[in-house]
Amino acid sequence: MLHAQCFYGSRYQHTKYHKQTKNQWARDDPAFIVICSLLLLVSTLAYCAAYDHSVGHTIFVVISIFLFHFFITGAALSTCCWFLTNNYLREEAPNSHVVEQRVEWLYAFDVHCNSFFPVFIMLYVLHYFISPILVAHGFIPLLLSNVLFMVAASYYHYLNFLGYDVLPFLERTTFFLYPIGIVIVLSPIFILSGFNPSRYFMNLYFSRIL
Repeated sequence: MLHAQCFYGSRYQHTKYHKQTKNQWARDDPAFIVICSLLLLVSTLAYCAAYDHSVGHTIFVVISIFLFHFFITGAALSTCCWFLTNNYLREEAPNSHVVEQRVEWLYAFDVHCNSFFPVFIMLYVLHYFISPILVAHGFIPLLLSNVLFMVAASYYHYLNFLGYDVLPFLERTTFFLYPIGIVIVLSPIFILSGFNPSRYFMNLYFSRIL
Protein backbone atom coordinates (compact mmCIF):
# COMPACT_ATOMS: atom_id res chain seq x y z
CA MET A 1 0.00 0.00 0.00
CA LEU A 2 3.02 2.28 0.33
CA HIS A 3 3.31 2.51 -3.47
CA ALA A 4 -0.39 3.37 -3.69
CA GLN A 5 0.01 6.07 -1.05
CA CYS A 6 2.85 7.67 -3.01
CA PHE A 7 1.09 7.46 -6.38
CA TYR A 8 -2.41 8.43 -5.32
CA GLY A 9 -1.13 10.86 -2.71
CA SER A 10 0.75 12.71 -5.41
CA ARG A 11 -2.27 12.53 -7.69
CA TYR A 12 -4.60 13.91 -5.06
CA GLN A 13 -2.18 16.73 -4.32
CA HIS A 14 -3.05 18.06 -7.76
CA THR A 15 -6.60 18.59 -6.56
CA LYS A 16 -5.34 21.52 -4.49
CA TYR A 17 -3.94 23.18 -7.60
CA HIS A 18 -7.18 22.35 -9.40
CA LYS A 19 -9.10 24.10 -6.63
CA GLN A 20 -6.90 27.17 -6.98
CA THR A 21 -7.22 27.37 -10.78
CA LYS A 22 -10.77 26.09 -11.39
CA ASN A 23 -12.29 26.78 -7.97
CA GLN A 24 -13.49 23.19 -7.64
CA TRP A 25 -12.05 20.01 -6.22
CA ALA A 26 -13.52 17.69 -8.84
CA ARG A 27 -12.02 17.08 -12.28
CA ASP A 28 -13.89 18.69 -15.12
CA ASP A 29 -12.53 16.13 -17.59
CA PRO A 30 -14.59 12.90 -17.80
CA ALA A 31 -11.78 11.03 -19.62
CA PHE A 32 -10.92 8.79 -16.65
CA ILE A 33 -14.56 7.77 -16.21
CA VAL A 34 -14.76 6.93 -19.92
CA ILE A 35 -11.54 4.87 -19.69
CA CYS A 36 -12.86 2.93 -16.68
CA SER A 37 -16.13 2.28 -18.49
CA LEU A 38 -14.38 1.00 -21.61
CA LEU A 39 -12.05 -1.25 -19.63
CA LEU A 40 -14.98 -2.66 -17.68
CA LEU A 41 -16.84 -3.29 -20.94
CA VAL A 42 -13.87 -5.16 -22.44
CA SER A 43 -13.35 -7.30 -19.34
CA THR A 44 -17.05 -8.18 -19.15
CA LEU A 45 -17.03 -9.22 -22.80
CA ALA A 46 -14.00 -11.40 -22.07
CA TYR A 47 -15.90 -13.16 -19.28
CA CYS A 48 -18.90 -13.65 -21.55
CA ALA A 49 -16.72 -15.03 -24.32
CA ALA A 50 -15.26 -17.58 -21.91
CA TYR A 51 -18.34 -18.56 -19.92
CA ASP A 52 -21.40 -17.62 -21.97
CA HIS A 53 -22.69 -18.71 -25.37
CA SER A 54 -25.85 -16.61 -25.67
CA VAL A 55 -25.75 -13.19 -27.32
CA GLY A 56 -28.89 -12.08 -25.51
CA HIS A 57 -27.54 -13.12 -22.12
CA THR A 58 -24.20 -11.49 -22.93
CA ILE A 59 -25.95 -8.17 -23.54
CA PHE A 60 -27.80 -8.56 -20.22
CA VAL A 61 -24.55 -9.32 -18.33
CA VAL A 62 -22.70 -6.38 -19.92
CA ILE A 63 -25.46 -3.90 -19.13
CA SER A 64 -26.04 -5.16 -15.59
CA ILE A 65 -22.35 -5.15 -14.64
CA PHE A 66 -21.74 -1.82 -16.37
CA LEU A 67 -24.67 -0.13 -14.62
CA PHE A 68 -24.71 -1.85 -11.24
CA HIS A 69 -21.04 -2.61 -10.52
CA PHE A 70 -19.73 0.78 -11.61
CA PHE A 71 -22.35 3.53 -11.91
CA ILE A 72 -25.18 2.65 -9.51
CA THR A 73 -22.94 1.25 -6.78
CA GLY A 74 -20.44 4.06 -7.36
CA ALA A 75 -23.15 6.72 -7.19
CA ALA A 76 -24.53 5.21 -3.97
CA LEU A 77 -21.11 5.02 -2.29
CA SER A 78 -20.20 8.52 -3.50
CA THR A 79 -23.46 9.92 -2.16
CA CYS A 80 -22.87 8.32 1.24
CA CYS A 81 -19.32 9.70 1.42
CA TRP A 82 -20.47 13.11 0.19
CA PHE A 83 -23.17 13.23 2.86
CA LEU A 84 -20.88 12.05 5.68
CA THR A 85 -18.03 14.42 4.86
CA ASN A 86 -20.21 17.50 4.53
CA ASN A 87 -22.34 16.82 7.60
CA TYR A 88 -19.96 15.18 10.07
CA LEU A 89 -16.30 15.47 9.03
CA ARG A 90 -15.85 19.13 8.15
CA GLU A 91 -13.81 21.32 10.46
CA GLU A 92 -15.55 24.17 12.18
CA ALA A 93 -14.71 27.51 10.57
CA PRO A 94 -12.43 29.50 12.96
CA ASN A 95 -14.33 32.70 12.22
CA SER A 96 -17.17 34.00 10.08
CA HIS A 97 -14.80 35.57 7.55
CA VAL A 98 -13.48 32.20 6.34
CA VAL A 99 -15.16 30.90 3.19
CA GLU A 100 -17.04 27.68 3.94
CA GLN A 101 -15.78 24.73 1.92
CA ARG A 102 -17.75 21.62 1.04
CA VAL A 103 -17.02 18.34 -0.72
CA GLU A 104 -18.54 18.35 -4.19
CA TRP A 105 -20.51 15.27 -5.22
CA LEU A 106 -18.44 15.03 -8.41
CA TYR A 107 -15.29 14.95 -6.32
CA ALA A 108 -16.73 12.08 -4.28
CA PHE A 109 -17.41 10.23 -7.53
CA ASP A 110 -13.86 11.00 -8.69
CA VAL A 111 -12.55 9.40 -5.52
CA HIS A 112 -14.72 6.35 -6.18
CA CYS A 113 -13.34 6.03 -9.74
CA ASN A 114 -9.75 6.29 -8.50
CA SER A 115 -10.42 3.69 -5.82
CA PHE A 116 -12.29 1.42 -8.23
CA PHE A 117 -9.40 1.08 -10.69
CA PRO A 118 -7.19 -1.22 -8.54
CA VAL A 119 -10.33 -3.21 -7.70
CA PHE A 120 -10.91 -3.57 -11.42
CA ILE A 121 -7.37 -4.88 -11.91
CA MET A 122 -7.77 -7.47 -9.16
CA LEU A 123 -11.39 -8.58 -9.53
CA TYR A 124 -11.93 -8.18 -13.26
CA VAL A 125 -8.51 -8.79 -14.82
CA LEU A 126 -6.50 -10.97 -12.43
CA HIS A 127 -9.64 -12.82 -11.38
CA TYR A 128 -10.43 -13.59 -15.02
CA PHE A 129 -7.13 -15.36 -15.63
CA ILE A 130 -7.24 -17.44 -12.46
CA SER A 131 -11.03 -17.94 -12.36
CA PRO A 132 -10.79 -21.67 -13.32
CA ILE A 133 -8.86 -22.18 -10.08
CA LEU A 134 -11.00 -19.88 -7.94
CA VAL A 135 -14.33 -21.48 -8.87
CA ALA A 136 -13.11 -25.02 -8.23
CA HIS A 137 -14.19 -26.96 -5.16
CA GLY A 138 -11.81 -27.30 -2.25
CA PHE A 139 -10.18 -25.29 0.51
CA ILE A 140 -7.40 -23.71 -1.58
CA PRO A 141 -9.79 -22.08 -4.13
CA LEU A 142 -11.97 -20.98 -1.21
CA LEU A 143 -9.01 -19.41 0.57
CA LEU A 144 -7.57 -17.73 -2.54
CA SER A 145 -10.93 -16.28 -3.55
CA ASN A 146 -11.60 -14.78 -0.13
CA VAL A 147 -8.08 -13.36 0.14
CA LEU A 148 -8.37 -11.75 -3.30
CA PHE A 149 -11.71 -10.15 -2.47
CA MET A 150 -10.45 -9.07 0.95
CA VAL A 151 -7.39 -7.35 -0.53
CA ALA A 152 -9.47 -5.67 -3.26
CA ALA A 153 -12.07 -4.36 -0.80
CA SER A 154 -9.39 -3.17 1.63
CA TYR A 155 -7.51 -1.45 -1.18
CA TYR A 156 -10.69 0.34 -2.26
CA HIS A 157 -11.35 1.75 1.21
CA TYR A 158 -7.72 2.69 1.73
CA LEU A 159 -7.63 4.71 -1.49
CA ASN A 160 -11.00 6.18 -0.57
CA PHE A 161 -9.39 7.39 2.66
CA LEU A 162 -6.51 8.98 0.74
CA GLY A 163 -8.96 10.85 -1.47
CA TYR A 164 -10.65 12.59 1.46
CA ASP A 165 -7.60 12.88 3.70
CA VAL A 166 -6.01 15.31 1.22
CA LEU A 167 -8.84 17.84 1.65
CA PRO A 168 -7.60 20.42 4.20
CA PHE A 169 -11.04 21.24 5.64
CA LEU A 170 -11.90 17.66 6.65
CA GLU A 171 -11.05 16.01 9.95
CA ARG A 172 -11.37 12.46 11.34
CA THR A 173 -10.96 11.06 7.83
CA THR A 174 -9.63 7.84 9.37
CA PHE A 175 -13.34 6.99 9.54
CA PHE A 176 -12.96 5.75 5.95
CA LEU A 177 -10.47 3.12 7.13
CA TYR A 178 -12.98 1.45 9.48
CA PRO A 179 -14.54 -0.74 6.76
CA ILE A 180 -11.15 -2.42 6.30
CA GLY A 181 -11.43 -3.83 9.81
CA ILE A 182 -14.90 -5.15 9.02
CA VAL A 183 -13.60 -6.81 5.84
CA ILE A 184 -10.71 -8.42 7.71
CA VAL A 185 -13.09 -9.78 10.36
CA LEU A 186 -15.61 -11.09 7.82
CA SER A 187 -13.08 -12.88 5.62
CA PRO A 188 -12.23 -15.68 8.12
CA ILE A 189 -15.95 -16.08 8.81
CA PHE A 190 -16.61 -16.56 5.09
CA ILE A 191 -13.75 -19.04 4.83
CA LEU A 192 -14.95 -21.09 7.82
CA SER A 193 -18.52 -21.05 6.52
CA GLY A 194 -17.38 -22.28 3.09
CA PHE A 195 -18.52 -19.15 1.20
CA ASN A 196 -16.58 -18.70 -2.05
CA PRO A 197 -17.23 -15.20 -3.48
CA SER A 198 -15.86 -16.19 -6.88
CA ARG A 199 -18.28 -19.09 -7.23
CA TYR A 200 -21.12 -16.90 -5.95
CA PHE A 201 -20.65 -14.12 -8.50
CA MET A 202 -19.80 -16.44 -11.38
CA ASN A 203 -22.89 -18.52 -10.63
CA LEU A 204 -24.91 -15.33 -10.40
CA TYR A 205 -24.17 -14.46 -14.01
CA PHE A 206 -23.14 -17.78 -15.56
CA SER A 207 -25.12 -20.39 -13.64
CA ARG A 208 -25.61 -22.61 -16.70
CA ILE A 209 -21.85 -22.94 -17.11
CA LEU A 210 -20.84 -23.54 -13.51
